[in-house]
Amino acid sequence: MECTVSWTGALGTRSGMGFVAETGSGHTLMMDGAPDSAKPENGGLNLAPRPLETVLAGTGGCTAYDVVLILKRGRHDVRGCTVKLSAERAETDPKVFTAIAMHFTVTGKGVPAAAVERAIAMSHEKYCSASIMLGKTARITTSFELVEA
Repeated sequence: MECTVSWTGALGTRSGMGFVAETGSGHTLMMDGAPDSAKPENGGLNLAPRPLETVLAGTGGCTAYDVVLILKRGRHDVRGCTVKLSAERAETDPKVFTAIAMHFTVTGKGVPAAAVERAIAMSHEKYCSASIMLGKTARITTSFELVEA
């Protein structure tokens, strides 16, 4: 896996804290910093997600992917899956994630709650590299609701 991240500044200037990531699969992702009123030269323009927000989003994508795949492989009629993530960070540098709560909403026809619970557990214990890595610094909790389609 490869990725190249380049500083773009703000709208092509060399001020600001904008970055573009070019992934090995040929996709791009923009990132930016939060504005800093105390030191404008150190802040971003809020034009894209923060880098750490993309880590959280990627973790959500990783685990949702697993849950859907596990349910489909179990021949369950899964029709939708969302995961809402909420994270807390350490107050001092490095401001790592210290707690992450994930709430899954799985929509399907006749999908047993036990299958959803098992899929989430399998993702977090075996398959989701992102959540397993973040679990080294953060307490990860999960919950889910099942919506009948």
